Amino acid sequence: MSESNWILSPDNGELRILTGVDGRAAKMGHRLTIAMQTWQATVRWAGGKPASAELTAQVDSLTVLSGEGGLTPLSGPEKGVVRSNALKSLDAKKYPEIRFAADDIAETATGYRMTGTVEIHGTSRPQAVDVTVTDTGDGVALSAQVQLTQSDFGVKPYSLFMGSLKVADAVTIDFSATRPK
Repeated sequence: MSESNWILSPDNGELRILTGVDGRAAKMGHRLTIAMQTWQATVRWAGGKPASAELTAQVDSLTVLSGEGGLTPLSGPEKGVVRSNALKSLDAKKYPEIRFAADDIAETATGYRMTGTVEIHGTSRPQAVDVTVTDTGDGVALSAQVQLTQSDFGVKPYSLFMGSLKVADAVTIDFSATRPK
């Protein structure tokens, strides 16, 4: 691993949000896979090890990829409605970015543990992220999954039918990227 800054973007991988469904009518809802289309991660290296990392995602770049479950498949127009509701819940105009910054990075058996701060909806909270690093021969594959609770950041999960069908408060952030050697 080189002594330079790594810049990762959608050209290198994916940043996705996986949601669940909650409420009495949960069987009617879809478990969503949402992609952030505009994001950038920067890893600064020092002494042959990562010294700091930062990831920024543009909230208005979110796209609904799929919806699993529900009574009927999630149609194209419904994906547009879901996107609009998500942007409203996240108050994307007032809080256009989601950020994670780590300046404490420790080596683990499978990669690194990054400890820092995540900021969503104008609220910052401490967060640890375990990144798995795999040598692919011609590159390095990075992956991480972390669960966040929307209400911890002042985001009210979208709901219908007076709360009997709603997006689950806990969401999973799923990151994967590949960098050539």
